[in-house]
Order: sequence, then structure tokens, then C-alpha cells
Amino acid sequence: MPTVYVPTMLLSVTGGVKQVDVEARNVRQLVDKLDEIYPGIKDRLVQDGQIRSNLAVAIDGEVARLGMIERCADAREVHFVPAIGGGTR
Repeated sequence: MPTVYVPTMLLSVTGGVKQVDVEARNVRQLVDKLDEIYPGIKDRLVQDGQIRSNLAVAIDGEVARLGMIERCADAREVHFVPAIGGGTR
């Protein structure tokens, strides 16, 4: 069961809880279960059925390339972090 680390920007939704263990097969289930525990968190993480473009999901240190369908059942850590975008010159 992965431990989800809550980003600072969402601590107001979790009442200050910084990490929570959530049993889920993929990121979609994980977000749904987080929303059951902390109503409203899904709206802050997801837009139009996908992880918001300003966020990235890291599972055991690797960026989840498959978004909501990325497997996380065997993961130890899941982080929602601000996405880092490249610029153009």
C-alpha cells in the first residue's frame, strides 16, 4: 500500500495531514480514495479526467507517464508535485 505525500498547496484540504496510506491499483483509484477521505481533493488534482497540467505524479521516484492509469499497487511512495515545464528561447 503506497504512502501518498500531500503537497503543501493541498494541506488545507487534508487539515494539515502530510501523508496518508491509500490502497489502490492505479492513480485513478488512488485519487478517488483520497477524495473519499478528504472531500474536494480530487478537484484540486484532476481536471477533465486527467491529472492537472500544473502537476506531476511521481511513483517511487519515477514520473508517472501514463497519468491516471499508471499502476501504483506495489508502490511505496506517491508524490503529487508541481510540474516543471521547459521554456523556449
